[in-house]
This record gives sequence, structure tokens and C-alpha cells, in this order.
Amino acid sequence: MVDARSAGWIDEEVIADALTIATSPIGGLSRRAAQHYYANELLETSVGPPPNERTAGEIPVPSLRYKRVRNALLEVFAAPLLVALMIVLWQVSVPLFGISQFVLPTPLEVLKRIASDYTLLLSHTQVTLYEVLFGFGASILAGIPIALAIFYSRLVEKAIYPVLAGLQTIPKAALAPLLVLYLGYGWAPKIFLAFLISFFPIVISTVVGLQALDKGMVNLARSMGASEWQTFFKIRLPAALPNIFGGLKVGVGLAVIGAIIGEYVAAEKGLGYLQLQATSQFDTTLNFAAVVMISLIGVVLYGVLGMLERRVVYQKESAK
Repeated sequence: MVDARSAGWIDEEVIADALTIATSPIGGLSRRAAQHYYANELLETSVGPPPNERTAGEIPVPSLRYKRVRNALLEVFAAPLLVALMIVLWQVSVPLFGISQFVLPTPLEVLKRIASDYTLLLSHTQVTLYEVLFGFGASILAGIPIALAIFYSRLVEKAIYPVLAGLQTIPKAALAPLLVLYLGYGWAPKIFLAFLISFFPIVISTVVGLQALDKGMVNLARSMGASEWQTFFKIRLPAALPNIFGGLKVGVGLAVIGAIIGEYVAAEKGLGYLQLQATSQFDTTLNFAAVVMISLIGVVLYGVLGMLERRVVYQKESAK
């Protein structure tokens, strides 16, 4: 039989305090009776029944640690493993089913093409990246203040919300030729499309985050003398940050799409323009290489926002 003290199931300091109380004049127990009583009580309340008598709902500590480690490993390696599996299946399927390299090049051929034409790909990637960053940055600078105006003003909400909903329903590809007509062949139409397509999710997510706060917390802060600015920066904004970052992560992917659509319509440089050139020359491998670079832009920007979210949001939550 396992000794409870040697196994670490019973805290010796807790037992000593209990014995002191029990053998005092108020406790009225002998030391032997107190030892027997409190040893049994602490064993039952702190440890529970022996392992062979545990109920189905109880989980031992090693099992919890194992699950935490397993979940952490899955969170880190699940996405890379899935991508690696898809690449392996792609690589195997092309020769297995006799697919022509002209129709579907293998991942190795695409990587070789990226390595051989990296200077060309980087020059076009730089242009697309600038268009995405400028358009996405403009959507943040305009979207969050408009969301604040919608939240604090009922009149602004009634006036702007229908307009935003109407603009969101218009296919952005349908606006691209008009933007080229009005703004020319330069960077402006691509940046404006990236801005337009990523603007709506940022506004909506910010408004929803601000509205989700419990009014009781705001009333409590005001009852303690907090000003509107203090309430906003100390309560409203921290509570809305998860929603805001959710909208930003959606918006950055849409900004990439907007920039590429603009390059499809009118551009002299950029990954979308490079795709059109590769398609006209029946160069499928270069086309896939451009797709890989477009995906990398979206993945990297999404990852940067995720890191920023963990630093800003989760560190504040852990500091509470």
C-alpha cells in the first residue's frame, strides 16, 4: 500500500495546522484521534478515491499534461504537415496519372522555376506587395475611424451602413475597368481595389467588437468616475481587439485579391501581370510559380498579424 505522505498526496503543513487546531482546547480531540481523523479527511478531499476507484469524469494529472503537450504540437505542426501531405500527393499524382507537365507541372518543377527566375519573380512580387500594403493600410486608417463613428452615432450608422452594404455587394472585378478609366494605368487603381475589398470586413468587425462589450462593465466604470476616454481605452478597446484583429486577418487576404484583380485588368508589372504574360505564352510552370509567390504574400502578412495579435491581445489577458 502506498504511503500518502511519501507519495506527495497530503501536504504536511496542512496536516500540522489541522492537528494544532484539533488538539487545542477549542478542538477538544486527543492527538491520536486528530491524526486519524484529519489524515482520512485530507486524503479523501484532496486526493479523492484511489486510482482504481476513480469515477469516469476524473482525469489524472499526467493525462492532462499529455493532452496539453499533444494540443500544442498539433497547433504548431498540423498546418505544415497538411501542406506537406498535399505537396507529396501532387508530386506523386502527376506521373501516376500520366498528366502532362504542360497542364500540371510537379511541385519540384515549380520550385526549380522559382529558383531559376527568382530575380524576375521578386521584382514582380515587390510591386504587388507594395500595392497590398498601401491598400490595406488605407483600409485600416479609414475603416477603424468610420467604425467608431458608426458605434458612437446612431445617425452615422443609419446613413453609412446601407451604403457600405451596397458597395460590398458589387463585384470588385466589375469596378476595375472603371477605376482604370478614372485613375489611369499606374498603381492607383490596384491600391484602390485592395483598399475597397478589405475595407468592409475591418469596419464590420470593429463595430461588432465594440458592441459586444457588456454594458454593466461600462456602467461600473462610469460609476467609479471614469471618463469616456478612460472607458474607451481601458475597457472598450481591449475588449474589441480580438474582433478587430479577426477583421484585419480577413482583410489582408482580401487586399491581396484586390491587388491581383487590378493587375489582371491593367498593369505593366506585378504578379497578376506576370500570370497574364505566362498564360499568353503557355508557360504553365511560370504561372504556378507566380501563384506560389501570391500565396506567400498572403501567408506572411497573415502570420505577422497573428504574431501581433498574440503580443497585444493574449499578453494583456495573461497580465490581468
